[in-house]
Amino acid sequence: MYQSTILEERLAALVRSSAELMAALSAARSLGLGSWCIGAGAVRTLVWDALHGHDVPTPLADVDLVYYDADAPPQRDAELEARLRAAMPSLAWEVTNQAHVHTWFMREFGREVAPLLSLEDGVATWPEYATCVGVSLDAGDTIGVIAPHGLEDLFALRVRHNPACADIDTYRQRVAAKRFAQRWPLLAIESLQ
Repeated sequence: MYQSTILEERLAALVRSSAELMAALSAARSLGLGSWCIGAGAVRTLVWDALHGHDVPTPLADVDLVYYDADAPPQRDAELEARLRAAMPSLAWEVTNQAHVHTWFMREFGREVAPLLSLEDGVATWPEYATCVGVSLDAGDTIGVIAPHGLEDLFALRVRHNPACADIDTYRQRVAAKRFAQRWPLLAIESLQ
């Protein structure tokens, strides 16, 4: 418990040090969603850049805002994306309601998944354990951390396959396509045969 609290504090400090991520969190908070976070690559990249001593941040391909609202219609994601793009047009926003993932996962990835039950349930399924992390910003400017598998892999620069939804081939393709080893050479990347 003590270790996870220290890592959460470290993560919160890194988030506060990023003007861009803090602005993105403020924009996301303004949507008034009940259960949400910015996660995956935005958080992972921030931490790995810091641990590698990169003075220039790695450009983000997108910023993933995920939320959980079982009553929201499917078109809500696009509406929220449009609001975020208007607020921060410099970022490529991707908004996903975790309550609806099971409805399109088969079409997109060829695998059926059970409905997710919460935001944390959704974050827990992302392809690498180090990526299963999200941050949020409450009304009092406190940074919340969602890390269903903990923060150890993220801060230990360890990349391991999370089999919850992504198969081994997807994991391998992601590691290669995202150029993890080239961008962050100190990573220990699990290779699966």
